[in-house]
Amino acid sequence: MPPSGIADALHRLIPRAAPATPSHAPNHSTNFLVSPNLGEVLVGPDELKRRVRELAEAVTADYAGKDLLLIGVLKGAIFFLADFMRELDLDCEVDFMAISSYGSSTRSSGVVRILKDLDAAIEGRHVLIVEDIVDSGLTLQYLLRNLAGRKPESLEVCALLLKPSNSQVPLTPRYVGFEIPDRFVVGYGLDHAERYRALPYVAALDE
Repeated sequence: MPPSGIADALHRLIPRAAPATPSHAPNHSTNFLVSPNLGEVLVGPDELKRRVRELAEAVTADYAGKDLLLIGVLKGAIFFLADFMRELDLDCEVDFMAISSYGSSTRSSGVVRILKDLDAAIEGRHVLIVEDIVDSGLTLQYLLRNLAGRKPESLEVCALLLKPSNSQVPLTPRYVGFEIPDRFVVGYGLDHAERYRALPYVAALDE
């Protein structure tokens, strides 16, 4: 059954869809490297495809028959959202928000700015935020509080990547793709200063 209230989204400690552990398969580490700044490949293309499909199956089951709105967080979630939405067996809608807390840095500044707000009202709807990565959790916490004030029927998060060792708030998304170590990562939509988004895998960036 889908979640019943907003408080669960803010305080849940155990994710509904158990995160996978990247295999760090060495065969991916030499296939696509395009910069000497790229380090270890943490999640390869095949792992991404498989896990996105699994997350979509879990969401399809939980939200069957519900009026689901996906909110993609720009720009990092664009590849994940596109693949994830195509795997859903649901009639859902999509909207976008753009928020900033990194700039060109590899560490969050802790100051969150909304660069683009939603086009649609979310009151009374089941809302699923689709995030690329949850790092400290501060940005996501801000976003959840902001959207909760708009009175959706339910509010949950599906995040491709989670850094549990770097969390600064007691918050875990309902759906998590992979748990990764506290390293700055790029690829599959994630960037550093707008570079590396198009990589077909997730890799660490050697600072």
